[in-house]
Amino acid sequence: MAGRPPSAAVLILHGGYETGMAAPAPGALNLPGLRMLPVARVVARAVCGDSGVRVQRVRYTHRGWNGSREDPLHDALRVLDDLRREAGDIPVVLLGHSMGARAALHAAGHPLVRSVVGLAPWCPPGDPVTQLAGRDVVLLHSTRDRVTSPLASQSLTARARRAGARTCLVTIPGSDHAMIRRAPAWHHLAGLLVTGLLGLSPVPNRVEAAFGLPPGAAASEGTLSLDGLDAGGPGPRRCGALRGVGR
Repeated sequence: MAGRPPSAAVLILHGGYETGMAAPAPGALNLPGLRMLPVARVVARAVCGDSGVRVQRVRYTHRGWNGSREDPLHDALRVLDDLRREAGDIPVVLLGHSMGARAALHAAGHPLVRSVVGLAPWCPPGDPVTQLAGRDVVLLHSTRDRVTSPLASQSLTARARRAGARTCLVTIPGSDHAMIRRAPAWHHLAGLLVTGLLGLSPVPNRVEAAFGLPPGAAASEGTLSLDGLDAGGPGPRRCGALRGVGR
């Protein structure tokens, strides 16, 4: 018997490459995919008290962004369209890392998307932000990232705020692009934000305050440090399976 349609969903978008037409490597050879597995599992445990929330990985057809092709964006939109046909107009949080965060930001204009959480996002100058109007957008970035730019993330949050989004940037001092250093902090905050943005738990107070900044606020006003953030909350619960993510 088929399961019931979800009442909400979290879509996981892993990283990739600037260019690459080949399909992503399978299984354990897909390093960008492996980096998101611990995050996805924490999120799945965090939402498991609400059995109606689906946590699902977006599978890519190509490993790269590939310029104007924007391949992972179209993969994300395809999953969103399928989800809408299955479940109707349910709220969706997009959770992406690096290239996956860029795809999530671009896909935020889809009718199902309510929020985006971007981990070490790739935010080239000039990327569009009008699709973020009316959405909640939280970007997390290491201050030592040498692959993608935390300053570009800060700039995007300010531009998105002017476009009508509720946004903030949380910096993670002493970490890295691959989220290996201070990994528990990345994982915990991702779970806390996703559950908060779905309305299952409170959003951290300082994030909520940043969401309330006026459109013209300086980028620095919407930039928070993890070390000064009230990121408490219940620990992860043991339950549930993660759809579309291998063990």
